[in-house]
Amino acid sequence: MSHHYSGPDFGFPRGDARLDLTDLYAFPKPGDAGKSILIMDVHPSAAKKPPGPTTAEPFAPEAIYELKIDTDGDAVANIAYRVRFSASKGGTQTATLRRAEGAQAAGAGDGGQAILEGAPVSTGREAQVTEVGNYRFFAGWRSDPFFFDVEGALNNLQFTGDDYFADKDVCSIVLELPNSALGSKAVGLWARTLVPADGAGVGWVQADRGALPALTPFLAGEQNAAYLAGEPADDARFVAVVEVRLLGANHAGRHRVDPHLRGPLDCEGLGKGSDGPFAGAVRGYLIQSDKGGKRTDINDATVSPFDHVPAEYPTATQGPVQIRRDDRVPV
Repeated sequence: MSHHYSGPDFGFPRGDARLDLTDLYAFPKPGDAGKSILIMDVHPSAAKKPPGPTTAEPFAPEAIYELKIDTDGDAVANIAYRVRFSASKGGTQTATLRRAEGAQAAGAGDGGQAILEGAPVSTGREAQVTEVGNYRFFAGWRSDPFFFDVEGALNNLQFTGDDYFADKDVCSIVLELPNSALGSKAVGLWARTLVPADGAGVGWVQADRGALPALTPFLAGEQNAAYLAGEPADDARFVAVVEVRLLGANHAGRHRVDPHLRGPLDCEGLGKGSDGPFAGAVRGYLIQSDKGGKRTDINDATVSPFDHVPAEYPTATQGPVQIRRDDRVPV
């Protein structure tokens, strides 16, 4: 997925780039089917509005960076991996990783069993990896993996062919773990950032969250703030907004949520496969279309490319593209 600039007006949540979730990845470890790798990217190195570099400090020491894992299909986390960072000292930070389970994982907080402490954050080209038991951990600056024509997207999809992110960086949190730590069934995965609640109250508030791509800033629309503060288990309230944004107001009434698909709007469904829990990961379909009396996944429709996309744009296609079930892609 990609999820850059999820704050108001293509800005950052709470005005802090370090809280901005940009990417989420999950895949089996190459050469070792018994382990999986989770990657949460945050903190774009450049702002768009107004343009310019963001802070040099990789991670916010007051925040929690969290990977939430649902093991029983109810869109409530059963497992959470939480990362806190120290304040910068001489340009360096360290990380603490904790694992929470059950009610503690479903809630908000920085509790849990410590997996590792004092892991160095990488600020240069060399990757400093910390290994403890069956876990390997990395945190630090890395090249932004996303390709996107931001100018074209902001100009009514009049694409220029320019990759805005080609020379940009993000801060990655990478966790390698044994599949046994995720249970034996298919799991759901999402990521979020939290900050202390305002005022004298005790607690935490969610700054950003995501799993499926582009639900913010493009799809959540006028409910963006409510979406960022929400939980996947309650995402049914946003389906109508997303439907209109995806299909247009003239088509919104012709589609409906499939009652058999009870998954959340923003929680990746990750299928348990022979090569680990993230092999063959699929995205859940939420909206279906009535076509000639036959109920069909909207994703099965024939999609034609924009006719104004310049030939040099790397994703331009010639002729219609048939999107089939077997074209679903992993996180």
